[in-house]
Amino acid sequence: MPTHAAVAGFNLAAEAYERGRPGYPAEAIAYLRETLGLGPGRRTVDLGAGTGKFTRAMAGTGATVVPVEPTRAMRLVLHRLDPGAPVLAAVSERLPLRTGSVDGVVAGQAFHWFASSGTVDEIVRVLRPGGGIGLVWNTRDESLPWTAKLGALINAHETGTPKYKGTGWQRVFEGRPDLTPLEHRAFVHAQRLDVETLVDRVLSVSFIALLSPAERQELAAKVRTLIATDPATRDRPVLELPYRTDVYTSRRLPGVDRTDPAAP
Repeated sequence: MPTHAAVAGFNLAAEAYERGRPGYPAEAIAYLRETLGLGPGRRTVDLGAGTGKFTRAMAGTGATVVPVEPTRAMRLVLHRLDPGAPVLAAVSERLPLRTGSVDGVVAGQAFHWFASSGTVDEIVRVLRPGGGIGLVWNTRDESLPWTAKLGALINAHETGTPKYKGTGWQRVFEGRPDLTPLEHRAFVHAQRLDVETLVDRVLSVSFIALLSPAERQELAAKVRTLIATDPATRDRPVLELPYRTDVYTSRRLPGVDRTDPAAP
């Protein structure tokens, strides 16, 4: 699957991504631990690990988590925050892992960027029979007036980048004889943050990171003005940005062999 041009934004916004993006609710991580059978002695791959937010959350399952991240700036932040993490600089369709060598493959806030039949083939290859897949997204809840206005500010700059919303990414799982059907669970989540962290949250969006410096500054000013003037947020030093955390899981069925690239 060709890399979308907007991915380059993550090379420009890695620090803002780490500062501004939310973590993941403990209930979602516990659900993945139980559903995927993770724990000590298990090995899990985190595809599109970014700065390691989801990697660090998944480490709470007790499993060994191997982050895979193709973007250099993201890897540098991940290395700084977790120097011992065995980060792999690879893409989802060519993983340097042996066939059947992992118990789980997960992705936080990322799978829509590399959703392809080739990616799913590679996931199936590296999973042991019975191994599990866990795909997770934090989605902003825009049902409140102020969060709807925030969403409008962000979406005004959207240029057709891959996204979670909708079901396009799910098509790559349809009709697969080697995987169980996707199962879905949702969890309520909220991010506590101040206005400057919220600005980082906005500026960490891939297509916004690719705007000109003047355009980014203008957008940041609009976000600050929104928070300073909206009745729900003005004069509040700490905000709560609501999210819904969606979790999709599947299992690898036995009987399918894939070519081993003879990787470690």
